[in-house]
Amino acid sequence: VAAQKCRKRKLNAILNLEEDVCNLQTQKESLKKEHSQCSKSINQIKQKLNNLYLDIFSRLRDDQGRPVNPCQYVIYCSSNGSVFITPKHLAKSEQKQDNRKEQKQK
Repeated sequence: VAAQKCRKRKLNAILNLEEDVCNLQTQKESLKKEHSQCSKSINQIKQKLNNLYLDIFSRLRDDQGRPVNPCQYVIYCSSNGSVFITPKHLAKSEQKQDNRKEQKQK
């Protein structure tokens, strides 16, 4: 009788584990679909942002009325909400300083 109960418990444990595996496989497939949708959304947002970036630069002019070269400048958004363009070499140095500040805070 003890051996029978032991086998029954073992069989129940195996059945429960198989059910858990099926549930986890279903969850995995669902997460894969969600990941794929998120990746598509991110790519769409990146494309829209790139288009916006190009549109903004197509409208910008320097002091002499010439178009601003997007290869030489970047759009910079400050923490207070101000938006301005800066030369790329300055933006990189500011970004490095911001990264250093973040690391010090950690």
